Amino acid sequence: MDLGIRGKTAIVCAGSKGLGRGCAEALAEAGVGLVLNARSEGPLTQTAESIRARFNVPVTTVACDITTEAGRDKVLAACEAPDILINNAGGPPPGIWSDWEREDWLKAVEGNMITPIMLIKAVLPGMMERGWGRIVNITSQAVKAPIANLGLSNGARAGLTGYVAGTSRQVASSGVCINNLLPGIHATDRADALDSKVAEAAGISIEEARAQRAASVPAGRYGTAEEFGQTCAFLCSQHAGFIIGQNVLLDGGANSMML
Repeated sequence: MDLGIRGKTAIVCAGSKGLGRGCAEALAEAGVGLVLNARSEGPLTQTAESIRARFNVPVTTVACDITTEAGRDKVLAACEAPDILINNAGGPPPGIWSDWEREDWLKAVEGNMITPIMLIKAVLPGMMERGWGRIVNITSQAVKAPIANLGLSNGARAGLTGYVAGTSRQVASSGVCINNLLPGIHATDRADALDSKVAEAAGISIEEARAQRAASVPAGRYGTAEEFGQTCAFLCSQHAGFIIGQNVLLDGGANSMML
C-alpha cells in the first residue's frame, strides 16, 4: 500500500534501536526523510547509515537526551517544520511502591509525560498552519491495564494519555492527527531487562523467564519491532486522517479489557 507520505519529514525520538528504530525504518520505507534522535552517537550513526543504504532517504542524526530541554531544543533546531513526530523514550525502572522517592517520580514524569507534551506543543503550530500533521506517542499497554511493578510508567504515561485525549480533538479540524501506540511485550532491550528482573526474582534462567512471559501472550510470542513500526507508519499515513486520539494496543491479545 502506498501510504501517501513520500517526501515528508519525521522526527523519531529514541530511534536507534527497538521500537523507535522499527518506526524509523517503516517510515523510511514509505519514503519519509528522518531526523533521528538517540542518546548514544555510535548506535545512532550505525542505524542512520543502514536506513540510508536500504531506503535511500535523507537521515539527519541528533545525539542527545530528548528528556532534557537542551536535547529537545537541539532536535527541534535540526527539523524546524516536521510533518510527523514520533515520541518515544525509555521507560522508567520496575519496582514496588516503596522503592520510589520524589526524584524517581519527577524523572519518570519528565521523561514519559512532560517531554512528549513539550515536543507536541512545539510542532503543533506549524502542522496546523500547513493543514497536515501526524503525531504518534509510543506509550505502553499499562495505560489500558496498569502493571503492578511498573508504577512509575503507569502514572507518567497515563498523564500523557489524558493530555492527548483533549489536545487531539482540539487540533483535528486542522488536519493534525495525534494517537498513541501501546506496545505489549516486544523483543527489545526493554523486554530483555524485564526478563532479567523476572529471572532474578524467580531464580530461573532468562530463557525460562522469557518462555513464561511469552506463554502469557495469546499470540504465543513477543511482538517484533518491524510489525510495530508498520502500524506506526500507517497511523502517519494519508489513510489515517479519521483516526483521532486513539490508544492502539499491540499486545498479541494479552489485554482483553474493553476500555
